Parts: sequence; structure tokens; C-alpha cells
Amino acid sequence: MNKRTVGTAGESLAAAYLKDKGVSILETNFRCRSGEIDLVCEDEGYLVFAEVKYRKTPKAGSPLSAVTIPKQRTICRVADFYRVRHGIPLSRSIRYDVIGICGNEISWIKNAFPHRA
Repeated sequence: MNKRTVGTAGESLAAAYLKDKGVSILETNFRCRSGEIDLVCEDEGYLVFAEVKYRKTPKAGSPLSAVTIPKQRTICRVADFYRVRHGIPLSRSIRYDVIGICGNEISWIKNAFPHRA
């Protein structure tokens, strides 16, 4: 499988996992010129922007550590664009989550990082 196919499969697995936890998936793979957000969701009153990282094995490192500060800034820029495009007020509570998949194990980190400009 190529990287895109593996990534899509990981995102589908993460979306199913979140749905099982009661999270509403609003959009997948939201793209703009600045980048992409894997999942846009609603959970516990928050608008959630979630990044999904997959690793077949832990040899390449934790999938969670792959969400670097530059990647976080990109996610935040795309989230800002999403909010403007959809008319979401600044007063709306938002959260940035990371879902790490390593083999068959899923880790969900809520509020994984703050908004980064």
C-alpha cells in the first residue's frame, strides 16, 4: 500500500474509534492552501480539530511525537480558515486532539496542544 492509502485507512479507523466514543464527525480531510486537517469533530461542546498519525510498529517512533510544533502551527492556520469559511464565532470552544495509531493500539490525546499562531 502507498502512504496515502495507509493514511486514509488510519483516518477511517480513527473516525470509527471516535464515533464509538460518542464523537460526531463533521468533516474528514478538510483542505485549503495552508494545509489539511484530518478530522473535524464535535465532542463535549467543543469543535475539535484532530490530527491522525499512524505507525505500523513503534520502530519509527511514537505516532504522537510526529505532531511537531511546525505541524501544530499548520493545523491551527487551517482551523482558523475552517472557522472563517463556516462562520464559526471566535467564542466557540475549540480543541486540538491527536489520535495516534501504532499497530492495533489507538491513543487519543484530547487538548494535545494549544493554539499556535
